[in-house]
Amino acid sequence: MKKPGLITREYVNTVIKERPRDIHKGDCGKVLVIAGSVGMAGAAVLCARGALRAGAGLVRISAPEELYSILQVGVPEATCVPRERSLPELAACDAAAVGPGLGDDETNAGLIRGILENYDKTIVLDADGINAISRFDLGKSLKATKAQVILTPHPGEAARFLRYCGEDISGADRLRVAELLVRHSGAICVLKGSKTLVATRDGNSYINTTGNPGMATGGSGDVLTGIIAALAGQGHSPETCAKAGVFLHGMAGDLCAESLGETGMTSLDLANMTALAFKNIIGK
Repeated sequence: MKKPGLITREYVNTVIKERPRDIHKGDCGKVLVIAGSVGMAGAAVLCARGALRAGAGLVRISAPEELYSILQVGVPEATCVPRERSLPELAACDAAAVGPGLGDDETNAGLIRGILENYDKTIVLDADGINAISRFDLGKSLKATKAQVILTPHPGEAARFLRYCGEDISGADRLRVAELLVRHSGAICVLKGSKTLVATRDGNSYINTTGNPGMATGGSGDVLTGIIAALAGQGHSPETCAKAGVFLHGMAGDLCAESLGETGMTSLDLANMTALAFKNIIGK
């Protein structure tokens, strides 16, 4: 893989633009968030909030019905649909965020296989969505999908996926890990961590230049998944979604650190501050 480039404000300024005056919510992207399980409803809340703060026009959350009361208080702007309705709902959506807090229930095998085999737009696959590939042997479905997939693993999820693919990454640097993720998944990969790395199918890689240690908190990645899915729903290319998404996520973290300090900032703060990150770029 070539020497990494940098994801800078100058780049993001070229792709994130002011909305037209005559726009309506249907033009801003419909995102389906397939996330959450009993005990992990917060992951779905944070992902949906990230999507809404990143400008998604409509957000639906596919979740177990026993979570609805939590979700509709946590994200009143979103609508909830039964988990078993995920595939029909996807047909009407522009992008999908799949995996935060999904759990390791065996029913997820059929769900994720069905998504990969039937959806042809952008899927942001995170957390338990990535773990399901190795747990339920869905590698062939991932490689064969017609969808544009963006994987967003943290280092542990990346290691599990690559072990499933037969790779020993002991001693490998982050650039090598990202390269292997792309090779084995056929997806654009966002390897999260300090200096988050985006790797693309054409052999290029990019290091993010925003963010701070305060973002090392539970739920931060769920917010990122929502942001990237929202950008996909608005029609940006998968590469643009990944690169601009991590930059804006990091900028939101930097704004949180400025106002709250790194120690006490939370992922809900991060989701809400995403709106100000967009304002910072667009100017309004």
